[in-house]
Amino acid sequence: MKVLLFYHGGSLNRGCEAIVRSAVGIIQKSMPEAHLGLASMAPDTDRLFEGTLTIHDVRRTTIAKYSLPWLKSALSVKLFRDDSPMHRYQNEALLALIPQYDLFLSIGGDNYCYGEQPWLYVVDREIKKAGKKLILWGASIGPEDLSPAKVSDLKQFDLLLVRETLTQAALQEAGIPNVQLCADGAFTMEKELLPLPEGWLEGNTLGFNYSPLVWQRNPQSKAAALALVQHILATTDMAVCLTPHVIIPGNDDYAVLEEFKSHFSSEPRVILLPNTLNAIQYKGYIARMRFFIGARTHATIAAYSNYVPTLVLGYSIKSKGIAKDLFGYERMVLSIDQIADTDLLIAQFDALLREENELRQALMQRIPEIQALSWSAGDALKRL
Repeated sequence: MKVLLFYHGGSLNRGCEAIVRSAVGIIQKSMPEAHLGLASMAPDTDRLFEGTLTIHDVRRTTIAKYSLPWLKSALSVKLFRDDSPMHRYQNEALLALIPQYDLFLSIGGDNYCYGEQPWLYVVDREIKKAGKKLILWGASIGPEDLSPAKVSDLKQFDLLLVRETLTQAALQEAGIPNVQLCADGAFTMEKELLPLPEGWLEGNTLGFNYSPLVWQRNPQSKAAALALVQHILATTDMAVCLTPHVIIPGNDDYAVLEEFKSHFSSEPRVILLPNTLNAIQYKGYIARMRFFIGARTHATIAAYSNYVPTLVLGYSIKSKGIAKDLFGYERMVLSIDQIADTDLLIAQFDALLREENELRQALMQRIPEIQALSWSAGDALKRL
């Protein structure tokens, strides 16, 4: 059995790396004989997987203006309002892999949350036309994302493995078949314990993650986040470890957290982790934190899965759904609008302090059940 993981944007997003790492572990446990491939749009960032996966370079082909493919595409759009020839040409490297694999895992869990992306639909149709099995892996999709074109695309999947119950309900309400609840595979990902950096207080270090994506969506949130860090330093004896998790140019947590570090340059209790760590190394640090406050979903999953009480900044459907499935309701998550409110941020942090033991106990009880759901994705794949 040959399995291709596709729609992977590259591992500079350590959340994407975590999805690939955990998917490999889950699939190999259920189907140890399977040959695994990774179709990557940034293969240079995925060398860490060499020896585990066959890595394929599927960067999109550029269509030169006035070239024959450009003219054919333009004519198709003009005469038939059909842009599929353009999408097929741009994704020819990915489409060329279809004869080589049996199962196709669409692992971009967030791809369906960003408006219409017709190139996804074109690739999916080509996979199904070839008689292959098509699986959505660990996805989150909100009801507001479900356009008629998207629903039509999702209905052709042989299996949709969704990572939380809000997405499960939204897809079932839209009449999409073959939906099965699992949990994000990253709950099962291993961790690597590196030496602790200077300034780390064992048992008393809080992790803090803030992203340019949140800043762009709510520019006032940056000042509120800085004020929250200042409040933590002023009212507790904790160290604060600034923790990047996506280091893509233009969407680089490290760049914005460097600004936070410089703002507190005279404070030895503020630490900045380097931007050279991989997903399991970041998880190793997060696992040893007392609390975690973060915007990146997979950074918060690293915390949850190690029983670290966590506050989520700028929630999405996935973070809302994950919190609901962990605690029974959307606990310790703040919307993108709320995180510019300094008083509310501080109040939520104070609640995190008060509820520390209760939150940790709840996670210790629930995480094994969530991890069992993560592993169940491999069994579903094997049955398919």
